[in-house]
Amino acid sequence: MTGPRFTPLSASLPATVPFVGPETQERLTGRAFRARLGANESLFGPSPKAIAAMERAAKDAWMYGDPEVHNLRAALAAHHGVTPAHIVVGEGIDGLLGYLLRLLVGPGDAVVTSAGAYPTFNFHVAGFGGTLFRVPYAGDHEDPHALLAKAAEVGAKLVYFANPDNPMGSWHGAAAVEAMVAAVPEGCVLLLDEAYCDLAPAGTVPVIAADDPRVIRMRTFSKGYGLAGLRVGYAIGAPGLIGAFDKVRNHFGLGRVAQAGALAALADQDWLGSVKMHVEAGRGAIARIATENGLVPLPSATNFVTVDCGQDGDHARAVLAGLVTRGVFVRMPGVAPLDRCIRISVGGPAEMEVLAAVLPEVLTELLAAG
Repeated sequence: MTGPRFTPLSASLPATVPFVGPETQERLTGRAFRARLGANESLFGPSPKAIAAMERAAKDAWMYGDPEVHNLRAALAAHHGVTPAHIVVGEGIDGLLGYLLRLLVGPGDAVVTSAGAYPTFNFHVAGFGGTLFRVPYAGDHEDPHALLAKAAEVGAKLVYFANPDNPMGSWHGAAAVEAMVAAVPEGCVLLLDEAYCDLAPAGTVPVIAADDPRVIRMRTFSKGYGLAGLRVGYAIGAPGLIGAFDKVRNHFGLGRVAQAGALAALADQDWLGSVKMHVEAGRGAIARIATENGLVPLPSATNFVTVDCGQDGDHARAVLAGLVTRGVFVRMPGVAPLDRCIRISVGGPAEMEVLAAVLPEVLTELLAAG
């Protein structure tokens, strides 16, 4: 009797995932987190209108969702001033990343990213056999010049750049991103991950022609719109690239309830505006708590604040472990020197009270331990 005959590529990959979920940690410890502040979800939830739309759609969940996602694509096109041919919708940015890599990257093809940037992108590159090149951050920011220089050096087919950035929360102004697009090497595509752009300050989002074949922009309903549990993301790009997604995407990957929820969420821009205000207040609360405890909050254009713990990665990991032990779920960057920090998602007053109570306990314990 023989077992499965894995491809050489899949057999060579480690048995791993980019993230350990909070649910996994809760099962291991046997208790729920008191404050879930590590996944950059919106603790303020989705629009009540989106909830109502999903409730109405639930009775029709026996039907597959529209494989063309027609209504949502049309609404997104109108929202962005483009045509539906410029829009593809998928199972979150994570799902769209996999499709894009499948379209553009084969075994041995060069891909460029920043060392310490979003690990799920790296996961997909490995899964399709690409050769990943990493460049360091410039301080706490991704380095557009270094990314493009490396892309030109290695003949990269794809460059990943997030603005605003995860895990540092930093951002570049629109002009810097527009200059980056203009300098993309011939034969390369810039993947601009704008997952957090709905929460960023004015002047962050660049003006890029939707027909520009050098760039594809990815957005999500998981952050500002509060629909992380639905997994709805979309990309904006030139029709030639967007249309190619139909060759590889899961045409029934986005269910009927998810499509209805995202459509209603997009229509409720007032709710998004209120979430932005809550996020801004929450960033201020995290910054105050960090500062009161002798830590340094970094400026953020996202729904999280990255906090410099003031020493090395081992110390930051000890701070993180102490918080997790006390029921506060947070995460941290995984690459030095970024790993001197922890990353705390914005929560409401109740979650901030828990953080304010627990953080000094952790730091006092670490100080006593020497």
